[in-house]
Parts: sequence; C-alpha cells; structure tokens
Amino acid sequence: MITKEQLIENVFKKYEDPELNIDVWTLGLIYETKIDEKKVKVVLTFTSVMCPFGPQMVEDLKKMIFEQGAEEVSIEVTFTPPWKPSEELREMLGV
Repeated sequence: MITKEQLIENVFKKYEDPELNIDVWTLGLIYETKIDEKKVKVVLTFTSVMCPFGPQMVEDLKKMIFEQGAEEVSIEVTFTPPWKPSEELREMLGV
C-alpha cells in the first residue's frame, strides 16, 4: 500500500522545480494528495500560470508515483488559490 508519507519523502521532496531548483513539497506546489489503495490523485499548482515546464513536471511526477507502486495516477493542475511563496521560502529565494 502506498502512503502519503511515502509520496512526500520519495517523490515530492525529491522532485525539484526545474527553474527554482527547490523541491515541489518545500515550494508548496502540492495542494492535495488522495490515495485509495493503489490509485493516487494529486492536486498541484505551478509557480506561474505560464510555467513552461508544467507538462514535463506532471509527466515526471506521474512516473515517479508509478515507481512507488501506484497502478493509477491522476494529476490535476489548479491555480486556485494562486501560488504564493511563504515567508521562509521568500527568504530562501532572496526576495
């Protein structure tokens, strides 16, 4: 059985945003993760609506989730609410 903690540690904290070189978990791009046995649904966002790496990020994350033992993976991209960096992240980015 796949767990949320497994996905956080083995996928979300290991996959870096191609532009910022910070993992998608730390960036706060993962809004929701639902697991029903071997079916995984992830709701995520990007740092901007026009993210040129968006489609590649979705495919890469799907592949990594399948490697964790999932039999079905769906990834929903949303921009509601729009992504905003946390204060801690703003400090990391120097903004």
